[in-house]
Amino acid sequence: MPGRHSLFWRLAALLVTFCLLVISLSGSWGSWIDLQTSYLSGEARRVLQGYADEAGRVVWDGPEAVDAFLGDLKQREPGALDLLDAHLQSLGSGPSIEPNLLTRMRRLEWPMSRRSQTLPLISIPLAEGRGYFVIQLPERYRPWRYRALLKAMVQYLIPAGLTLLFCIGLYRVLIAPLARLREQANALHADNLGARVDPRVARRSDELGELGRAFDHMAGRLAESLGLQRQLLRDLSHELRTPLSRLQVASEAGLGGAELEERVRREVEVMRTLVDSTLELAWMDTERPQPALEPVEVGALWEILCEDACFESGWGLRRLPCRLPADCRVLGSLNALARALENILRNAIRHSPEGGCVCLDGRREGDCWLLWVEDQGPGVAESELQRIFQPFIRLNAARPGGDGFGLGLAIAHRLIRQQGGRLWAENGHPGLRMMLRLKMYV
Repeated sequence: MPGRHSLFWRLAALLVTFCLLVISLSGSWGSWIDLQTSYLSGEARRVLQGYADEAGRVVWDGPEAVDAFLGDLKQREPGALDLLDAHLQSLGSGPSIEPNLLTRMRRLEWPMSRRSQTLPLISIPLAEGRGYFVIQLPERYRPWRYRALLKAMVQYLIPAGLTLLFCIGLYRVLIAPLARLREQANALHADNLGARVDPRVARRSDELGELGRAFDHMAGRLAESLGLQRQLLRDLSHELRTPLSRLQVASEAGLGGAELEERVRREVEVMRTLVDSTLELAWMDTERPQPALEPVEVGALWEILCEDACFESGWGLRRLPCRLPADCRVLGSLNALARALENILRNAIRHSPEGGCVCLDGRREGDCWLLWVEDQGPGVAESELQRIFQPFIRLNAARPGGDGFGLGLAIAHRLIRQQGGRLWAENGHPGLRMMLRLKMYV
């Protein structure tokens, strides 16, 4: 069954309204035309009333005068004629109209019936109640003369006009929004990724509105992905210049075989790490994978990561404490969460002072766990807290390139987002606190 805001209901309402209007207007206007065209014209009423006035003057002169009047009028109007008293008896020498026809007489102001095969008899009262002047309606005054034309207008022109209105409504409801969506598609085809669907379409709550919003989302995704890829390409080319320059200097400095080999191995490793991290970041932004979620014990994962971090940095385990409750279990991807925490931990160790500590702590908040990794480093300016998650952002320009490329936090931010979580930074005074919000495993 279509939803409450479905386009089906608009089209159904438009079609039902169209059908009801055609039926009701054709029927009511057809009846109105039948009624209006059945009345005598003004000219017919004046002429017939004039005959009645003449008859009213003649009736005082006796039957002979009535017969003379009727004979003279018969030459002008060849139909049935007579003058009747109040009891419908002829005032002339004899009746000239069959008695059974007198029951179907019509008045001047009445509508004329079309059911009779002959022209109707018109009864006009005489002055002072002396009787009635009866005459068969002359052929030239027959009503319904334009009835066929008017009925044709009602039967054809009115439905045609309503159909035109229906088409206009259909165009406004369906065709015009589709035309705007076509313009959006043509703009995307012409690589105009900044074009957006007309707001009048995007604000709709039906299927066309959903389609318009999907077009806008797709255009935004394309523009974002293309912009990110271009930015990553520029940053990658810029970052590769440093190890390549060092290799060029080493080759021109006349280093010995072992020393040159060590330098080449080191710079190749740097470039491999840089390229791998950049490709991984680009893949996550374009593909946006949705990893399978499972229960993860954060405390046990932290212990494993700390062992590797101590091996790489020479720190002791006492400098990497975990203060999480024993029941801290989140719903996430083990590999993705491990990679994100590893990048955060390495970044914290890199910026910690001599003898500093990096601590993992957290608490429950509703159906989520709020975790944070806090170091004792110099922290970050408030205005830079959002920028540190952008690729190739290194706030300490004096740090050598081999000490990081500014990709670790960017990758961690995307890995946490893929799991339905959130990662942001706060100053801990002292140090930097990396905040993670992940769903609790129940």
